[in-house]
Amino acid sequence: MFLRNCWYVAAWDHEIADRLVPTRILGEDIVLYRRTDGMVAALEDACPHRKLPLSMGRIKGDTVECGYHGLTFDSTGTCTRVPGAEKIPHVACVRSYPIAERYGLLWVWMGEAAKADPALIFAVDHWGDPAWGVNRGESMALDCNYLYMTDNLLDPSHVSWVHQSSFGGVQAMEDAPLETTVGEDGVTVWRWVIDAAPAPFYAPFLKFSGNCDRKQHYEVRYPSNAIIKAIFVPARTGGEGKPLHDDVFLMDSYNFMTPVDENQTKYYWFQMRNFAPDDLEVSRQFATSVRGAFDEDRTVLNAVHKGMANKRTPNLDLKIDVGPLRFRRNLAKLIASESQQLAAAE
Repeated sequence: MFLRNCWYVAAWDHEIADRLVPTRILGEDIVLYRRTDGMVAALEDACPHRKLPLSMGRIKGDTVECGYHGLTFDSTGTCTRVPGAEKIPHVACVRSYPIAERYGLLWVWMGEAAKADPALIFAVDHWGDPAWGVNRGESMALDCNYLYMTDNLLDPSHVSWVHQSSFGGVQAMEDAPLETTVGEDGVTVWRWVIDAAPAPFYAPFLKFSGNCDRKQHYEVRYPSNAIIKAIFVPARTGGEGKPLHDDVFLMDSYNFMTPVDENQTKYYWFQMRNFAPDDLEVSRQFATSVRGAFDEDRTVLNAVHKGMANKRTPNLDLKIDVGPLRFRRNLAKLIASESQQLAAAE
């Protein structure tokens, strides 16, 4: 069901300060905490004695003390103290997860620790570029399987109906053909909409007036990370392969879906833009509008999950589902291959 040898977002870095923070990823309970040197540790959230969650205990320096009988564990998962015992049992340990901080996010490696390479973390273009503004994102919990989220983020067509007052609202988009590109690391669905009115969300920030050419670039990489690129140029200046107009509007939305389990997903995001890099009011407007649009997605996807789980007749796949279906098919192959390798190793 899940690809494990990869990085998943566990939290925003500011969420881990001076307390134990429990989370759940791929059905596994994990506790996060920050050591005295500022580094974050991630441990299995269960004391090996009676399986009380370690998150119900307390931080003692760089270690975690169980709140039931005081067994203490360092950031590697090694037990350093068993009160009343002459010797620490060799099985008194908990799993430690590799963790890395990047882009204000904490990333946890859920697979084999020896394969945890921070270079494999999703790359963000223009991060740290002073010419680009950053809208610090948020997170939300969804009551749906993460693959409904990846479906949604490979589906530009839903924008015309779900986001009519924000990202959509352009009738010309409804029938514009979609292109699908399949790569080694994911799937991209994209299209150019030519000579159309700009969507309400973007219109106030464009440097030009009148109609526009708009590119929707929806890209999801395995297992569940996405970049949505919005490109707006003056009408009749855009199109695939053409140089971008000097007044081009660019917004890259980075989206990270972390499966909690098969029925729940934690969703993290932030946006980058090629204008107003230091304008806090622009960032505030973006944050408010994006949150509103993503709440619209959440309402739909929660209902889709419920509807698909309780369907009494087969669901229908359409031509617009080519991208999501190819992504699911290829991800399933990666998961199957990984499972076979783990089974062979055992």
